[in-house]
Amino acid sequence: MSRVAKNPVAIPAGVEVTLAAEEIIVKGPLGTLKQKQNANVKIVKDGAELKVEKNAESIAADAMSGTMRALLANMVHGVSKGFERKLTLVGVGYRAQAKGDVLNLTLGFSHPVDHKMPAGVKVETPTQTEIVVKGADKQQVGQVAAEIRAYRSPEPYKGKGVRYADEVVVIKETKKK
Repeated sequence: MSRVAKNPVAIPAGVEVTLAAEEIIVKGPLGTLKQKQNANVKIVKDGAELKVEKNAESIAADAMSGTMRALLANMVHGVSKGFERKLTLVGVGYRAQAKGDVLNLTLGFSHPVDHKMPAGVKVETPTQTEIVVKGADKQQVGQVAAEIRAYRSPEPYKGKGVRYADEVVVIKETKKK
């Protein structure tokens, strides 16, 4: 069994886990998440924690046991505390403004860029050059942040563009005569 799958997932107060034959449903104060059940893995609810067990002795079952444990832990964390990704805008005239579920970006193009947020993801702009993407689903929050960054990814000579708050952009030296 994988090392990750050996650790049980603790279920905090206020989070409800339903184990069905086809899917796992996790409900909490920040929303509801669903995950398809895998045939190689069996999930057991033991009091206030979830345990992942293999159905068979195979490499696929071993790999999926760790994967399912990580997915369950992310679901429980997401519905109880939530996930967030911070982005910063670097560049003269680069601005962001959140209007409901639409993020309006000014990134040096001839037109403003409007990015519509999917259901379950919220966006905030504490300042004009900061964007905070929040939600219960870790994969969806990361995907939306990557889509926003892709509009104008950081360039290597001046570092201008949309970057993650913790991202380090290595600046190249310009060509010398």
